[in-house]
Amino acid sequence: MKQIIYAMQFVGSAAPKAGSPTILTATTTALSGNITTVAGPEGVSGRLETIDGGKATFTSEVTITGETSFRESGTIQFGDERHRLHFSTVGEGYLNASADPRLKHGTVTWRLDSGEGQFAGASGLITSNFTISETGEVTDNHFGVIFLP
Repeated sequence: MKQIIYAMQFVGSAAPKAGSPTILTATTTALSGNITTVAGPEGVSGRLETIDGGKATFTSEVTITGETSFRESGTIQFGDERHRLHFSTVGEGYLNASADPRLKHGTVTWRLDSGEGQFAGASGLITSNFTISETGEVTDNHFGVIFLP
């Protein structure tokens, strides 16, 4: 069994689905990149650098289930349209105010429900730590651990 890890930062938007005040549609994109984390005498620092390569696209439907909770399902496409992961929430996600009054901050864990292309037969989990602005701008940091048959 082969294990793949990935870390990417997706940016885009989320907006209410037409006719439903409790459902949002999110659409984001991530470019290939390197994430560097340094722990040292001053604590920790990190940076994200874009590198040559393709992109990943993300679409999901978010259903608000409570004041700070939600469920989500969607698709992440890596590179061309052959390589897709389909996911859904493990339990419920969490979304609340943040230290920045212009942003809400949330987190969620997704399980892989199915895959296509490179991800046919895949299993695994992805964590998402994200912010959403008052105008619907989303910055979503993913870390995935995927097992291929």
